[in-house]
Amino acid sequence: MVRAHLDREYEGELRKLREDLLLMGAKVEDMLTSSMRALARRDTKLAEKTMAVDREINRLEMEIDEACLRVLARRQPVASDLRFITMALKLVTDLERMGDLGVNICERVIELNEEEPLKPYVEVVNMAEAAQGMLRDALDAFVEGDIERAHSVIDRDSVVDAYYKSIFRELLTYMMENPRNIYRATRVQSIAKYIERMADHATNLAEMVVFMVRGKDIRHAGRGGKSASRIPLESKRDLLELPAPESTRKKQ
Repeated sequence: MVRAHLDREYEGELRKLREDLLLMGAKVEDMLTSSMRALARRDTKLAEKTMAVDREINRLEMEIDEACLRVLARRQPVASDLRFITMALKLVTDLERMGDLGVNICERVIELNEEEPLKPYVEVVNMAEAAQGMLRDALDAFVEGDIERAHSVIDRDSVVDAYYKSIFRELLTYMMENPRNIYRATRVQSIAKYIERMADHATNLAEMVVFMVRGKDIRHAGRGGKSASRIPLESKRDLLELPAPESTRKKQ
C-alpha cells in the first residue's frame, strides 16, 4: 500500500514538472506573439507590458530547478526518468534565455516606435511565427516523447535561417541607399537576429527530446552524421552580422 502511494506521489511530481515546463514555454510563446504585435502596431505600451512577462519566466525557471533537484535527491530516478529530469534542468535554461531574447525584441521595438516606419515588417513577423511553431512543437515533443516531431523541429531551423538571410540582405540595401536608414535598419536586423537565436534554442530543445527518449546525443551531428540544426558554414559567411545595439538586456 505504501509503495503504491509513493509511486503515485512520484508520478504526480513528474506530471507537475511537465505542466510547469509547458506553462513556461507558453509564456515564451506569448512574449514572441505580443512583441510582434507591438512591432506591427507600433504599440509601445504593449511592448513594455510584454517585457514584464520575463519576471514570470524567471520565477518558473527557479521553481522548476528546485523541483528537479528535489526529485533527484528524494527519488533517485534512473533510466528514462533520470534523463527527463536532467533534460528538464537544461530545457529551462533555454526557455529562460528565450525570455531574455523576448525582452531584447521589445527594447528594439520601443526604439523603432520612436522613429518613422522603415517598411512593413511582414517578413519579420512571418519569421517569428516560424520560430514560434518550432518552440510549440519542441515542447509538445518533449512532453509526449515524440521523436519524429523533434526531428521536424530540427529540420525547420533552416527555414528561420533563410528568413534571416533574406531580411538581412534587404536591410543592407536600405542602408546602402540612404545612410539615414541605418539606425532603423540595425534595430530591425537585431530583432531578426533575436528571433533566429530563439529558433536555435527551440532546436536545442528538440535535440534534448531525442536524447531523453533514445539516450542518444545528436548535438552537432544530426541525421546522417550532418548537423540538421545549423546552416552550412559557407552560408553563414553570407550573413555577416551588423553589431547589435549596445542597450541589450544581457549577453545571450
